[in-house]
Amino acid sequence: MIKKVLIAALVLSSAVFAQDMRQNSFSSLFSDLKANRIGDAITIIVVESSQASNNAETSTGRTSDLGFDIAGGSGASSATIGSANIGSKNSFQGSGTTKQSGMIKTKISATIDSVLENGNLYLRGNKKITINGEEQTISIKGIVRTSDINSDNSVYSYNISEAVIQMTGKGLIGDSQEPGWLTKFFHWIF
Repeated sequence: MIKKVLIAALVLSSAVFAQDMRQNSFSSLFSDLKANRIGDAITIIVVESSQASNNAETSTGRTSDLGFDIAGGSGASSATIGSANIGSKNSFQGSGTTKQSGMIKTKISATIDSVLENGNLYLRGNKKITINGEEQTISIKGIVRTSDINSDNSVYSYNISEAVIQMTGKGLIGDSQEPGWLTKFFHWIF
């Protein structure tokens, strides 16, 4: 009788505390748990480098001349009465070069903001660093596939689609690199 009660209790407890197999579908028997739910933390390894250059040259020219001579005379002598020349010359040469390069290397801890219908994850993270009154803020957001997440819950920034990476700074150095208010006013007018 005790065996029957014990077996019935085990059967009932297994039904009450049953596990959903989908709950453990992202788990691996051989590695740590990968981030896949809202609020899970992911380390983003930002390795971005960009370079751009543009070169343009323009050269135009135009020359026009207009001239006439009036000559007259009788018999063996001929004399030039008048002469006029009108000339015009127009030339332009212009050139321009633009070069830009940038590089960011950092690690940012981000969280999963939402899980899309196809299983992709929308990440969002911020990092603020203040050194000697200079404040730098780095923010990143974008979509990543779960297969691109490494076993240590890190992902490279180049695996993030629709990535938006912003780096802003405030402080004495940042303020000294901006034009003054009078210069801004004259640029706004002209």
